[in-house]
Amino acid sequence: MNAFEDLNLSKQLYSAIDDLGFNTPTPIQLKATPVILSGRNVVGIAQTGTGKTLAYLLPLLRDLKYSNQIPPRILILVPTRELVLQVVEQVEILSKYMTIRVLGVYGGTNINTQKLAVVKGVDVLVATPGRLYDIAMHGALKLKAIKKLVIDEVDVMLDLGFRYQLSNIFDLLQERRQNIMFSATMTKEVDELINDYFIAPVKISIAVSGTPLENIAQQCYAVPNFYSKTNLLSFLLSDRDIYEKVLVFVSSKKEADRLAITMEERYGPELCVIHSNKSQNYRFRSIRQFDEGENRILITTDVMARGLDLEKISHVINFDTPQFPENYMHRIGRTGRAEQKGNSILFYSPKEENAREAIETLMNYQIPELDFPSEVQKSSQLTPEESPKVAEVHIKRLTDRDKTEKSFQEKKEKNKKTNQGGSYLRKKKNYKKPQTRGDKNYNKRKKGR
Repeated sequence: MNAFEDLNLSKQLYSAIDDLGFNTPTPIQLKATPVILSGRNVVGIAQTGTGKTLAYLLPLLRDLKYSNQIPPRILILVPTRELVLQVVEQVEILSKYMTIRVLGVYGGTNINTQKLAVVKGVDVLVATPGRLYDIAMHGALKLKAIKKLVIDEVDVMLDLGFRYQLSNIFDLLQERRQNIMFSATMTKEVDELINDYFIAPVKISIAVSGTPLENIAQQCYAVPNFYSKTNLLSFLLSDRDIYEKVLVFVSSKKEADRLAITMEERYGPELCVIHSNKSQNYRFRSIRQFDEGENRILITTDVMARGLDLEKISHVINFDTPQFPENYMHRIGRTGRAEQKGNSILFYSPKEENAREAIETLMNYQIPELDFPSEVQKSSQLTPEESPKVAEVHIKRLTDRDKTEKSFQEKKEKNKKTNQGGSYLRKKKNYKKPQTRGDKNYNKRKKGR
């Protein structure tokens, strides 16, 4: 059996690992650590729950010596503020026996406070791209001292539209640096980013997207609509012994709020919900309460829960079938972590059947289907999104030409008369100016000939 001693780490890191109780590194940690220690560029493709964070933190911290310089030497970019806090916490735990300054910066908080914290000095800076670029543009942060750049969950960053900020950040960095990137999927956008900014990276793939995780039991239900799904979810969650800690994924912020309101009467004290429209404090509190077991049920969207390291989730319930099959893999990767057994349940409506088939094609695995429980009522109530669309009647707006042609009527004779301007103007119209400035009588005689 492989052990962390094989990774050639420092005594301080081994002490921190012992405190965590870890005995065996994960496959991504085994493969990525020696490559990162060599100083080469690295692209790691690994599912969520495979230990990616430690895979880059361990080698980076081993080579990070004490320094009192102000600008950061390691920059770690992540897509959400929740991930910033999580990575900062991991750095603090691993550097427990080291003198390392770590700081997290993200949007939604006072930028001036973060600028003051940056100028005091930092070794490891963890940031979301937008806030990092804003602080750099204010002149409070110099990025030329960065020697190691990590971009974690890069596919999520590109999905969120951070490509522009990433390009601007690259321009502020020195060219001679080590680039480390981790992603759960290799999309076209990710590949383009690698080709543009990474020189001869070593690619490491562990449990590539589409490989069903063996320690996760998967099941699915055919459910006709939203409120039938709500009834089924409420029925399943009533068994508190089996559904001990449940993460419920929905497709949108609106649906997350709608589901939370519907479930609140029965499961209010056990329920919390997070998405990007919730306040920062509410999101942090919801994640903490769920992680610590104070809340049993967490309703969330794909983006908010991506990459979060939540402990001992018994079930992931896909309330909606994701349109992109890769997102299904991200979702179920929240359970069955650290070699523990996990469970995943998928609800799919008739409109989502093609999406379910795409997931099965990607995994090369047919998800076992369970019969809809007879105790659960199938609702006929539909959400506005599910309701049939009423055909709109389009009234053609007439153009000026149409109006002229369709409304034209022949004028009566009396209406055909035009304003001639009175007798004076009529006489003036017939008057001819003399041809010369000479004898007017001559002109008259000439006209009379």
